[in-house]
Amino acid sequence: MSSRPTRDLQAKLAALGFYNGSADGDFGPKTTAAVMAFQKSAGYRATGDYGNFTDAALFAAVPSEAPKVEARDDDPIPANWLPDARMKRIHIHWTAGGYDASELDREHYHVLWEGDGKPVRGTPSIKDNAHPVTRAYAPHTLNANSGAIGVSMCAMRGAIQQPFKAGPCPLTKDQWDACVRGVTQMCRRYGIPVTPETVLTHAEVQSNLGIKQRGKWDIAVLPFDPEFNTAKACGDRLRSEVLALI
Repeated sequence: MSSRPTRDLQAKLAALGFYNGSADGDFGPKTTAAVMAFQKSAGYRATGDYGNFTDAALFAAVPSEAPKVEARDDDPIPANWLPDARMKRIHIHWTAGGYDASELDREHYHVLWEGDGKPVRGTPSIKDNAHPVTRAYAPHTLNANSGAIGVSMCAMRGAIQQPFKAGPCPLTKDQWDACVRGVTQMCRRYGIPVTPETVLTHAEVQSNLGIKQRGKWDIAVLPFDPEFNTAKACGDRLRSEVLALI
């Protein structure tokens, strides 16, 4: 890394209280430790590596920062659905309902995908879940809504986990692909790095974030590809597909 970008990084880390040295442009042990402290505080993997994701994520913590991301012609989610906000994570769910988004579904999530892959806007704004949440926030994940975007696929009504039965409205490949494209757009828009702690399914929240849930298993199996039948396998597949698009 050249000295100027390093000085900019050091200044941002100093503004957040993670770096107390001079902005000398030297990416040494002190700067690496500050990067790790920032990553850990933001809920990211504390690697000390400074790349595109960490750079983009700084806007979520530095008030003067804004995401430097231009809209793309093929973005699947309308730009006005993604207001300025400082978001840390994206939680991916299924609704356990039918293929159409109900009013109750829309109250709980920011964006949903119906059976044909069509996106539907939730009632709360994404900025209602920025820290601190407003009274109008989307309650998509137990005790883990602040700073988190909640998205969901309308499917899996009457599904049974063990022995697995998908029910009359199984999650479709069209929904999955549309969700992956939408999550990719959100990661770019909000500078969210793609890690198991920042882009995860509801079924991974307890194991990845240490926040206890109530037996949620969305998404622990893919009906259209049942070889993916654990929360980790489904989450890893989603993240790899998002990274491929980014």
